[in-house]
Amino acid sequence: MQVIREILKSSESMRSVVTIGAYDGVHRGHQAVIAQVKSTAQQLGCRSVVITFDRHPASVVRPESAPKLLTDIDQKLELLEKTGVDATMIVSFDASQSTEEPASFVRRVLVDALNTQVIVVGEDFHFGVKRAGNVALLRDLGKQFDFEVAPVQLVQRPDGVTEPVSSTSIRRALAGGQVEVATNLLGRAYEVRGVVVNGDKRGRTIGFPTANVEVPNAMCLPADGVYAGKFRCDDGSVHACAINLGRRPTFFEHADHSLLEAHLLDFAGDLYGQKVSVTFEHFLRSERKFDGLEAIKSQLQLDVEAARLVS
Repeated sequence: MQVIREILKSSESMRSVVTIGAYDGVHRGHQAVIAQVKSTAQQLGCRSVVITFDRHPASVVRPESAPKLLTDIDQKLELLEKTGVDATMIVSFDASQSTEEPASFVRRVLVDALNTQVIVVGEDFHFGVKRAGNVALLRDLGKQFDFEVAPVQLVQRPDGVTEPVSSTSIRRALAGGQVEVATNLLGRAYEVRGVVVNGDKRGRTIGFPTANVEVPNAMCLPADGVYAGKFRCDDGSVHACAINLGRRPTFFEHADHSLLEAHLLDFAGDLYGQKVSVTFEHFLRSERKFDGLEAIKSQLQLDVEAARLVS
């Protein structure tokens, strides 16, 4: 997949079939739109292109209420590459970009840079300053700049809930600890990435050593609790794990943030400093306060066995 980071006037004659969006999560709904882009491009002999942004637009337009991210830019590019799309253009979304008029964006990006023949978007698509651009405006501009607009119906949730698959619905599921629901909407288990850092090593003293994974604050985490999942080391090896995500109320009265600790099943080794990923596959239980180390040790044994059963 070609990654386009500069928006330059193109001299290529090949035309493009394009879609635009934040594509946070690259979930089942996104995948359906991209599949339509690829199919249309193949029929017309065009290249297939996804236009996305280097950060979530809301982080610039309304930073006080911007959502936590389901994927950082590297994860997003990896997932987009797996769809088989020909190219992804990354638009730098800064204060200047946030004030660009829709018609200007269309001319600069869709027409001059990508020579767009068809743009495929969800039927509720909006873009440009104050979200003034929509499907109707795109159709009007398409008459002027010789491109067609192909709106697609939003993909409905496969679990019977009457709403479309969306990044918002996935964040809501994660906030409730419903990682199995998130898996269903994403088409894969939810994954976070971070660096293994030093902790207080308390788990090691009771026979349950954990990797403390420092996840960037911008990323979305599930609700506090205990989960079963997978842990991928930086050498590519994957291990089943029991995950504790929380504020450890047994030891801290008022911790200011949640900590992600993963106990790798049947593993011994040094993970400090590694860039790793953790996937959340099954919710096991809520976090709770225990009466001392022995009570914690007994519960951890149960958690590990539960994680082993579903791994």
